[in-house]
Amino acid sequence: MFVFLLISALVFDFLNGFHDSSNIVATVIASRAMTPRAALWSTAVAHFVGPFLFGVAVAETIGEGLADPAHVTMPVVIATLLAAIVWNIITWLLGIPSSSSHALVGGMMGAVLVSQGIDAIQSSGLVKVGISLFASPFIGLASGYLLMNLTLFLVRGATPGINRFFKQAQILTSIVLGLSHGANDAQKTMGIITLGLMVERMIPRFEVPTWVVAVSAGAIALGTATGGWRLIRTLGARIYKIRPVHGFVSQITGASVILGAALLGGPVSTTQVMSSAIMGVGSAERVSKVRWHVGYEMMVTWVLTIPISGLLAVLFLHLLDLLLG
Repeated sequence: MFVFLLISALVFDFLNGFHDSSNIVATVIASRAMTPRAALWSTAVAHFVGPFLFGVAVAETIGEGLADPAHVTMPVVIATLLAAIVWNIITWLLGIPSSSSHALVGGMMGAVLVSQGIDAIQSSGLVKVGISLFASPFIGLASGYLLMNLTLFLVRGATPGINRFFKQAQILTSIVLGLSHGANDAQKTMGIITLGLMVERMIPRFEVPTWVVAVSAGAIALGTATGGWRLIRTLGARIYKIRPVHGFVSQITGASVILGAALLGGPVSTTQVMSSAIMGVGSAERVSKVRWHVGYEMMVTWVLTIPISGLLAVLFLHLLDLLLG
């Protein structure tokens, strides 16, 4: 059972990197600051390094903050992962950016509630996760808007040559964004694997082993290097025409929000943060510049993710119960 959980967790982690690579490289590719392959591989390396640099606070929130580990069973953890995997694949096929974090949280809530009841849910952890997931897009939107206005003010009167600076600076900002994304998103897989170790009584308390950090970082890095091109096109071209200054500001905004949340132990959706940052940056120049209907489509997907992944987890839990008798 643990081997199956480990494989499922690494598949989810790979898909998370594959799915979310668009959030990291879309702007740097759209502004022609880097070639697609160079952008993907450099951020993949950053994804691998990030989890080793910034602790495991998010892993603790996911692994023991949402549900009491004493009331969690192995089928619950596996059903959670399978639900998140299926939803990631569906949204990738449709080319719609969605939240792997929302899918994971929704899957766990659905599986735990059906199998153990509401008493197994830890309200303090649920509130922390809820605030992180739902406040971060608005913070990204507002921060992108304000930072873009500040940047435009600082470079007023500059020659077109300033674009060369913004292009070159994006190489650094994309790496920082990759570090922050790896630090936040890889930890979700670490939390799930460590929870499985506790359920199987392979470790006495919740403490993320080094090998779990390594395999989780490796899986998300590999997924990032592979790249989800459908989603890259959505974020890089459909919201509005991105120039170097837009890519530079949106990457700084996203990295700040995501890394800050990782250090505080708050799991956030990189898709939400980067999408809202891109919209904030675009609207700072001209509100009509942004194709808001694309944002509406993504918002609908985000709203649906938690309930659908919860229902999928319940379905997988029943299937596992039938298979295991």
